[in-house]
Amino acid sequence: MYILYGIPNCDSVKKARVWLDSNNISYEFYDYKKSGISKQRLKAWCSQIGWENLMNKKSATWRELDETVQQAVTGMSKAVEIMAEYTSIIKRPVIEQNGKIVMLRFDEEAYRKIFLQ
Repeated sequence: MYILYGIPNCDSVKKARVWLDSNNISYEFYDYKKSGISKQRLKAWCSQIGWENLMNKKSATWRELDETVQQAVTGMSKAVEIMAEYTSIIKRPVIEQNGKIVMLRFDEEAYRKIFLQ
């Protein structure tokens, strides 16, 4: 089964959930805004796709961080620390199956290729 990680009020997460539901793709929704996200899981994701791809430096949350905090994010360790504390900085949705990321963000064309093979 797929696990969709995100926050419920995010437009991309809403689009992904509607698309998955309308295509009868089973998934479990994990709200990391409410439940948090472990540093271990974030490290695993970073190992798969790179922390630079997972952290959304264009987000409002990132822009609200103190500049010294932003400048300290130069590697995976600090990025994981920041993402664990400020989950809204994580790009979303993250869709995982058996511990592996199968999709990051919402892209209808890519979803068709991945989920409707």
